[in-house]
Amino acid sequence: MELKWLEDFLSLAETRSFSRSAEARHVTQSAFSRRIQALELWLGVGLIDRSTYPTTLTPAGRRFRETAEETVRMLQASRVDLRAGTGSGGPVVSVAALHTLSLAFFPAWFRAIEARTGPIGTRLLPDDFHNCLQAIAEGGYDFLLTFHHPSVPILLDPEFYPHRVVGADALVAVHGPTLPVPSADAPTPLLAYAADSFLGRVSLFAQAQGTAQGEVPPGRVAHTNANAMAEALKAMALEGHGLAWVPRSLVTRELAEGRLIATGAAVPLEIRLYRDRARTRAAVEAVWAAAEADARTAQDEPAL
Repeated sequence: MELKWLEDFLSLAETRSFSRSAEARHVTQSAFSRRIQALELWLGVGLIDRSTYPTTLTPAGRRFRETAEETVRMLQASRVDLRAGTGSGGPVVSVAALHTLSLAFFPAWFRAIEARTGPIGTRLLPDDFHNCLQAIAEGGYDFLLTFHHPSVPILLDPEFYPHRVVGADALVAVHGPTLPVPSADAPTPLLAYAADSFLGRVSLFAQAQGTAQGEVPPGRVAHTNANAMAEALKAMALEGHGLAWVPRSLVTRELAEGRLIATGAAVPLEIRLYRDRARTRAAVEAVWAAAEADARTAQDEPAL
């Protein structure tokens, strides 16, 4: 068995295309295909379902992906350490996280996790809800860190993808202090997410609730952020372009400084950590146990 076979397999698992992976690996497609077949022959199982497009992994391929990732990572880390004369290589976990959580929640939360586990390296994928969900479902990541609200079901089988509630946030409507008072002729300009995004769907729920209760005035969509990044809508709100629904954790400082003003009732959000139960490395189990302990401690602490 050769290391390049594992690297070829991981490239194919990522691109889901023989031609793109062959190009990335600087070999012909026929040579790349032969190396994948050689790996399958060595293992004695099929790793690739060639009957689908794009290419997908077989169940055996999804299980083997974690082993291949860890093997390649450990070999590369060992090579670096030996050349440098050090022993800094250590455990690593991979986390797919929503953009906002990767900025406003993950750094402090993972510091608390490491206080329980000791140092653990991380490979973080900050992305939108769809891509993060796909990343864990396809077996490439150990954990998914996401918001949850009942209006947007998370379609992961709990038997294979259990979750823990590791925090809380809220979606709140904010605007700059210079935003004109709305009128019948000039309704509130709204800053919107793509309608099919996670925060887009929750914000539509929030707007409906606010309109029904008379808390947030109806408006017209003045800007739509197609990438579903709350940070972009926050920036637009700060510049006075309109009202945006954003996670409260993202605007804590701006609200305290008066650069943004909150209006209406906030919509509670859970912060959930999902794991792929098939990925069972010691570091994954340690983070999972620490997340439970940290969440339990937070629940036991008295409210301020």
